[in-house]
Amino acid sequence: MSLSAVIVDDEQLARDELAFLLQDVGDVDVVAQGKNGLEAINLIREHNPDLVFLDVQMPGLDGFGVIKKLLDKRVPLPKIVFATAFDQYAVKAFEVNAIDYLLKPFDKKRVAQSVQKARQKLESAGTPSDKLDTLVRMLESQKIPAAKILLKAAGRLFLVDQKDICYASIEDGVISVVTAGAAGLEGQSNCRTLEELLASLDSNLFWRAHRSYLVNINRIREVVPWFKSSYQLRMDDRKQTEIPVSRAQTKRLRELFGL
Repeated sequence: MSLSAVIVDDEQLARDELAFLLQDVGDVDVVAQGKNGLEAINLIREHNPDLVFLDVQMPGLDGFGVIKKLLDKRVPLPKIVFATAFDQYAVKAFEVNAIDYLLKPFDKKRVAQSVQKARQKLESAGTPSDKLDTLVRMLESQKIPAAKILLKAAGRLFLVDQKDICYASIEDGVISVVTAGAAGLEGQSNCRTLEELLASLDSNLFWRAHRSYLVNINRIREVVPWFKSSYQLRMDDRKQTEIPVSRAQTKRLRELFGL
């Protein structure tokens, strides 16, 4: 059985690479390609594909936002394979019932495995309404970020507004959080990992610039060019701390600020 597929990714090279690998897999007909979340929604409605390869991180409406919009519009959901450069999104991908996720750069064997999973799901699929109801419940049960964060400093417990947080870092399993301004506070979070802390923060404000750092994008004072086309972020805390941007996140930085 030939599968119809749509590829959505904001990078032309990534779309081309995936389309090429799908040709090798065989029996997959790429009927359309898109470069952002809005195009994804329109293409899915127009073509009703069996399978969609959907980039997680796109400017504007991201991959997860596409799923939520489709649900809001009651559009029948195809089988979804999320594509990402970061395996930290894998857990969230499966929370929204994706059949698989692919890490960039794409691997031919993993692409073939994703297509096989899609075939199996299509052949053994339950009723669409059952699956849609399940997915709606999953999305509705996702954790709502707390308005304030609890920090421990100098033997006291402080409640801090998220907007006042400048950045957070982890070292030897301890998460430190620094707030902005000349009278900024530095304290420790009870979270065990930066992933756990990020889940409690507003995803529109906070960004994982490096595996050891989360930053509030509204508290970045300056973007400093660094070695070999890399960057550092000078933050809006009293020390004007400089935070490295990992190579994997350099693309996201350019998207945020139009570099």
